[in-house]
Amino acid sequence: MAGGDKSNNPVLLQVENLKKYFPIQGGKGNAKWVQAVESVNCFIRKGETFGLVGESGCGKTTLGRTILRLHEPTSGKIIYDGEVIYDGANGKNQPKMLPYRRKMQIIFQDPSASLDPRMTVGEIVGEALDIHNMCKTKEERTNRINELLETVGLNAEQSNRYPHEFSGGQQQRIGIARALAVNPEFIVCDEPISALDVSIQSQIVNMLEDMQEELGLTYLFIAHDISVVRHISDRIGVMYLGNMVELGASRELYDNPLHPYTKTLLSAVPIPDPEVSKTRQRIVLEGDIPSPINPPSGCRFHTRCPYATERCKQEVPEWREIEPDHFAACHIL
Repeated sequence: MAGGDKSNNPVLLQVENLKKYFPIQGGKGNAKWVQAVESVNCFIRKGETFGLVGESGCGKTTLGRTILRLHEPTSGKIIYDGEVIYDGANGKNQPKMLPYRRKMQIIFQDPSASLDPRMTVGEIVGEALDIHNMCKTKEERTNRINELLETVGLNAEQSNRYPHEFSGGQQQRIGIARALAVNPEFIVCDEPISALDVSIQSQIVNMLEDMQEELGLTYLFIAHDISVVRHISDRIGVMYLGNMVELGASRELYDNPLHPYTKTLLSAVPIPDPEVSKTRQRIVLEGDIPSPINPPSGCRFHTRCPYATERCKQEVPEWREIEPDHFAACHIL
């Protein structure tokens, strides 16, 4: 787990009832929507790593991109460092994001797809410096690019090479250097290690931790592997079908999961000790994840939950604080 108690740190980012729907066309021209993110509430403190886990298609990446307004939200509110950067009540009259791009950055999941193959590494890393006019001279720009490459474990001489000349791990380091170029405070790490070999994954995670300590960064770390998220995160949010179902301190959520879905995820984590593994109960869910185009009524998890009641089918559970700094949305709690 990330070092140091950050529970008293001020809140850097707050999300209130955030929704993101994507329009699609029905068979007869009737408008339908993919409800990718549905009424999410959470906050992230300065200097902490907030982990986000859940199955594929649950809305993790969409939430991260919507927070940065790479996807424009459908409704809700986003507050960054006390300033409202999106308020659904204002309609189209939203603040311009360019001043916040220097503060908020993203590391994409697939490094080979997120790097322009026609640009050299120096051009990729230096592009943000040009957009924000951060370097006054060409020499200053070159020195800054070389410094960033060395920060992520690459050589300055590699700035004239193209992305295809690098391995997957090196490409991800280039993506990290690009994110760091504008001296951000907050970085969305969108599954930054899922496309990499296991040996490279640990190097990238350790590098992210070192940079956080050195530069005072705040992370939203999105991943499938709850073991990795537990290692790097101070707090963890669990998503299911667009909803945040549980949120708590990393160790607390791992040792004392409240929501049935969180318990299911944790029961699937491999344990290296065979004796302990034999005695542990594995929870296997029935059925498939419902479609976000036509999600279930009430609690979205009720179609697969072993504890579901009639109330779960009809009434959306309230998001509330069950224990100190431990939130969940479930009728049985």
